[in-house]
Amino acid sequence: MLKYCLRHSMLPRHVQRLGRDWIAHWNGSQILASNSPVFNCMRWAGHYPWASFPLPVPVDFSTSWRFPPFFGPWRQFQNSNWQLDNFTQSSCFHLPNPSMKSEGEEPLTKKRRLSGQHDTSAPEEETNFSNQKEALCHSVAQNEEKHSSKKRTIKRQWEYFCQHSRTMKIFENKETDQSSTESEAKFDFTVMSYNILSQNLLEDNSHLYRHCRQRLLIWTYRFPNILQEIQQLDADVLCLQEVQEDHYRKEIKSSLESLGYHCEYKMRTGRKPDGCAICFKTSKFSLISSNPVEFFRRDIPLLDRDNVGLVLLLQPRFHCKTNSAICIANTHLLYNPRRGDIKLTQLAMLLAEIASVASQKDGTFCPIIICGDFNSVPGSPLYRFIKEGKLNYEGLAIGKVSGQEQFPRGQRILPIPIWPKKLGISQNCVYETKQQQKEEKAGEKLEAAKPDNAQEIVIASEKSSSKLQHHFKLSSVYSHYFPGTGIPEVTTCHSRSAVTVDYIFYSAVNDDAGQPGAEDSSCEGLQLLGRLSLLTEKDLWTVNGLPNEKNSSDHLPLLAEFRLIER
Repeated sequence: MLKYCLRHSMLPRHVQRLGRDWIAHWNGSQILASNSPVFNCMRWAGHYPWASFPLPVPVDFSTSWRFPPFFGPWRQFQNSNWQLDNFTQSSCFHLPNPSMKSEGEEPLTKKRRLSGQHDTSAPEEETNFSNQKEALCHSVAQNEEKHSSKKRTIKRQWEYFCQHSRTMKIFENKETDQSSTESEAKFDFTVMSYNILSQNLLEDNSHLYRHCRQRLLIWTYRFPNILQEIQQLDADVLCLQEVQEDHYRKEIKSSLESLGYHCEYKMRTGRKPDGCAICFKTSKFSLISSNPVEFFRRDIPLLDRDNVGLVLLLQPRFHCKTNSAICIANTHLLYNPRRGDIKLTQLAMLLAEIASVASQKDGTFCPIIICGDFNSVPGSPLYRFIKEGKLNYEGLAIGKVSGQEQFPRGQRILPIPIWPKKLGISQNCVYETKQQQKEEKAGEKLEAAKPDNAQEIVIASEKSSSKLQHHFKLSSVYSHYFPGTGIPEVTTCHSRSAVTVDYIFYSAVNDDAGQPGAEDSSCEGLQLLGRLSLLTEKDLWTVNGLPNEKNSSDHLPLLAEFRLIER
């Protein structure tokens, strides 16, 4: 059709020339070019099978895109209202030289160059063409700018609690007084907790992501975004949840190792192929021990879920008189809002492992950081137990433990005790030794031999067993509500909910854990120097929730900077 139009002069002369040039050189490198690193070429659909076009998008984009037909003056095409989704700002048209004559002819400039003649083509024609190219590129940039304005991104601010934060990573202070032998060392490091959303779980729960465009949910799109986010935040320790095993083995581990991390991984014990990973910069830490925790127990009906945890003991790489260590724990507790009994038992198992790993010779614990997706909201009984170190669960409904449901279904009460004795974990969330178990069994025999008048003592012991305790003084990095407004912070946001379920807990250096950044120089522990601010639900929906084009998980990464202080 186009050749017929050109032969019978149905079009203006300059369009005829442009058409002939395109027909003659559609397969040349001069027609269209792009500086984008992704260069997928495809044919224009519709009336123009002779044109190729570079698009930095997946192939399926071509099925829904059509280029509007145009026949008429060049300016009509130049001013036509067309948009190209995902067309990069660096992309631009490069059309053939306007001096091309008919099909199969060489450019006039090349002819003159070969014949030894100077180029005497009209400068006006070249100037007009260059202006046309610039105007077209400007039009593309304007369209892209309008389109990208809809793809808003939200910047998260770094909140400082210490004036010297991020200015001195390692600080040593040695007393000049000869009578004082005390020395103090300060070691600064950052920790990230990030649920990266397993692709398998995403596909199994697709109803949670109906608000997302399908191409944003593909792993090949998501992983580069996640990796870029990790690289930009550049944490010294990564605690990752929902790390799919095949992705970890094939690309995640090697990618993180290339960034200077050593990786430890624990896969879930059931059918779901994801798990938890802790990765640390080898330039900042060395590994003392790695301790996986499996919450599934075949011989205990209560513990029939395949969640896991991971506890590492790390040695900071700095000079100090005593051997300092930091215990880093990572977990992803059961989601089911109506199984608070399982959640508390899983938490007790994790705390018992931490107590075993972090214990020191003098009976104290080294500094502790616990990260993860706890599937519990701020202020819930499970959250309060972590922060306050105690919980009396007598009469507590199982569905209210995590606080995930405002009106939980069912009124089943937590049993006393929650888990059986054979689990080997006491109500203080520590492992019971065999000797302790023998003493308790002997005590039970003595109680059975006592007369009926000792019934009150037995009742008192039953009541005391409804109290859980742990011996760590833990604080939360985040406050969970924005000061002044009281609007809740959000760590996860999808089609059904937007809440906080991810946390970083740490053993504060001071007894008053309510004061972030406060320092008590007489104690050993961690001082919070700063944190990456969280967002509100309203903020996240301005970018269409999670995942979106920039954030490829349904969770936000949590990031905090600490200072290790040791005497």
